[in-house]
Amino acid sequence: MSVESDLEAYGALLRKWNAVQNLVSRETLGHELRSRHIRDSLQLMSWIRPSDRYVLDLGSGGGFPAIPLAIASRGVERRFTLLEPSVKKASFLRTVARELHLPVSVETVRAEQFDSRETPDLITSRALAALPVLLGYAVRFCGPNSHMLLHKGREYRRELDEAAQLFDFDVLVHESETDSEGVVLEIDNLHAKSVA
Repeated sequence: MSVESDLEAYGALLRKWNAVQNLVSRETLGHELRSRHIRDSLQLMSWIRPSDRYVLDLGSGGGFPAIPLAIASRGVERRFTLLEPSVKKASFLRTVARELHLPVSVETVRAEQFDSRETPDLITSRALAALPVLLGYAVRFCGPNSHMLLHKGREYRRELDEAAQLFDFDVLVHESETDSEGVVLEIDNLHAKSVA
């Protein structure tokens, strides 16, 4: 199957499941599904590195950004683990992974409770929590070569300032292709600040 047909199949599954369960806002299930959710997710492909073989997605919800990224990564040796505490949402994600034959595993657990046996190359998240909280989840998983790609909205500067009081990290701010007020934060070298 092509990337386009897989994305169409994913959209169809999303609409079907969303009729009985709130995966994404119903207002965004029409033409906005492509621009607001799928294209927004796929823009991360610009900053994914060839060495990103294992991707950990925090708070996966309806599957953004991880499912579109997994679809777009076909032909690349790349695996995804999605963390989603909602049993119903996790069931949806497993169905998508199975029907589209994606290298995706789903853990029905909150990010702060996940016990990772493997260090991710890349951590992604979209609309899960404020940056200081998000980095608190992620710092436990990060190795020396791990990096993060995080969707953030108009409050990102304030969130960066607050996060910088708790963590040391390098950050690149990429303008979002789909949200005039949004950005993608690319974070490397994340460490908790030592308490004096």
